[in-house]
Amino acid sequence: MKTIFVVIVILFAASCFGQTATVLPSAPVVMEFPEHPQHAEVHAMASERPLVGGGSDTYTSVHGERPLWEFGPVKEQPSLGDVARAFRKEKLAAKKAEVVFEKQGS
Repeated sequence: MKTIFVVIVILFAASCFGQTATVLPSAPVVMEFPEHPQHAEVHAMASERPLVGGGSDTYTSVHGERPLWEFGPVKEQPSLGDVARAFRKEKLAAKKAEVVFEKQGS
């Protein structure tokens, strides 16, 4: 009974505190953005600069395809059937429980 009373008192205190908080004015506030007198103009483009390295001769690009054998050995994955057969053999060979508990009671 005391806990219910304490909870009710706390809720009433919180609601009273919420009513005494300052309220925002209901008058609309017009947002004014600053003017920017500079507008886009036509001017010369910047000079070209390389992204990689310091000079234009440090980066080379070659077109073409490399053969797949250059990227390393290809790992053969076992088929899904082989994986399932190995899992079934492990499951049959696993040690079984010696004691089985039945559900008692209803």
